[in-house]
Amino acid sequence: MELDKELINLRIDIIERNLVEIEEITAEGYSHFQTSYRDELAAKQALLESIEACIDISNHIIATLGFRRPTDYKDIFLILGEQDILDRTLSLKMQEMAKFRNVLVHRYINIETERLFHLMKNETDDFKEFIKQILDYLK
Repeated sequence: MELDKELINLRIDIIERNLVEIEEITAEGYSHFQTSYRDELAAKQALLESIEACIDISNHIIATLGFRRPTDYKDIFLILGEQDILDRTLSLKMQEMAKFRNVLVHRYINIETERLFHLMKNETDDFKEFIKQILDYLK
């Protein structure tokens, strides 16, 4: 079976669109963010969609290429690291993103605004690196 590049590219488009929104939110600064419930909701959704898109891309690669079946979301990115599709550093960062996905979905009430803003400001470049490494692999 062959990788569906259209599926992958559609997911990459979602990530890139969400990164634009995240950058606009963070550009307004933390003091604005902590008082804007709408921006907080938008940020959570943008992060969740971006993580889910990375999971979808990764699952597609794993299933299509016949790699071992992942045991959980974190394991998905471990497998891509084992297969040298993602480098070790990014594999570990994406595993942390998968854990944060679970926080967004199951413990959304407990997310501190400051932690959320810090993640958006300092760790969303991991999504850009994920896209780069996936596209490099597809070449």
